[in-house]
Amino acid sequence: MSKQTDEYSCAESKLSLLAFDKYRGIDFVAVTQEDQELSISYRHDEADVLAWKVDSAHQMAQLQGVSEWYTRYRVDVTEVKYSYLNN
Repeated sequence: MSKQTDEYSCAESKLSLLAFDKYRGIDFVAVTQEDQELSISYRHDEADVLAWKVDSAHQMAQLQGVSEWYTRYRVDVTEVKYSYLNN
């Protein structure tokens, strides 16, 4: 990641709302350490992931990300087999 700005934070907030409202987002977690960021987005199914991938606002943000904020990025799509929480 190259730099986080107020503009980055604003774009992230808007996209997060869109992802939850239109593409059935379940949860979103992002952690930044030094110049790296790990973001995890939970969806109901692969159809939601694929629909989000082709969303025009999301694609524009990716282009802006490459030109302004990130030196590179990688996307991994995985499936959670199970999870548990120890209270």
